[in-house]
Amino acid sequence: MIGVDDIREGARTLGLAGRPICVHSSYRSFGGVEGGPLAVVTGLLAEGCTVMVPAFASFFVSPPIDARFRPPRNGWSYDSPPELGRHEGRVYTPDTTEIDTDEMGAIPTAVVNMPARARGNHPLCSFAAVGSLAQRLIAPQAPLNVYAPLDALVAENGAVLLMGVDFTNMTLFHLAEKAAGRTLFRRWAKGPDGTPMMVEAGGCSGGFGAFGSALNDLVRETHVGASRWWALPARETLTRAAEAIRSNPMVTHCGRNACDRCNDAVAGGPILTG
Repeated sequence: MIGVDDIREGARTLGLAGRPICVHSSYRSFGGVEGGPLAVVTGLLAEGCTVMVPAFASFFVSPPIDARFRPPRNGWSYDSPPELGRHEGRVYTPDTTEIDTDEMGAIPTAVVNMPARARGNHPLCSFAAVGSLAQRLIAPQAPLNVYAPLDALVAENGAVLLMGVDFTNMTLFHLAEKAAGRTLFRRWAKGPDGTPMMVEAGGCSGGFGAFGSALNDLVRETHVGASRWWALPARETLTRAAEAIRSNPMVTHCGRNACDRCNDAVAGGPILTG
């Protein structure tokens, strides 16, 4: 079983000390941590990192009948929409501690429940952060600017840290899609006044492993306990991933012919009017 000191050593080994990092993680990959998921966050904070995590929660609503809320090429079947989440129809606020733990994992759940954390203003795809730069990273997030925290991470010379997971968990690639010229998908949630609003959201990430060939030389790797860690510089990774998408739009495709999200993303994303 590992502890806080091992987490700190891992961060130092990868050159992450003192930097803001976006962490994607599998707590189970460690095989056991003394102090639990919070100890992982504590170790990173002790090395001067600002720790940011995806903190998504399914505060969805179904799309309104009004055609203005139903853009074409939106990775969504309006005739037979998928099942919505357990928070459906409720109004999200950044002070909530609700999170889709089964999808996000134990470490993001620990961050969301820390008293000093900041959480973004997005009802479906919020980010949360703790540390000295937390507010600076999180404050720009808005319903129609879902990946603003990642833009801020790039501006602050931050990094992405994958703990026991691979590129299919890496939200920075969705920002790369936007940087490459795609329009991000629109989904729906209740606004603060209780009426439906459209929000920006990412798509399918099943094909993101294909970015490996463009990024392998940027990856720094170590192991902490049984967990394999990959660290990548956010700015260079964003630039290269966007170039890869412009060069070959199919690089993001998961390979399933029937994947509406991938097919519509490759075509450029939703067609917005008004």
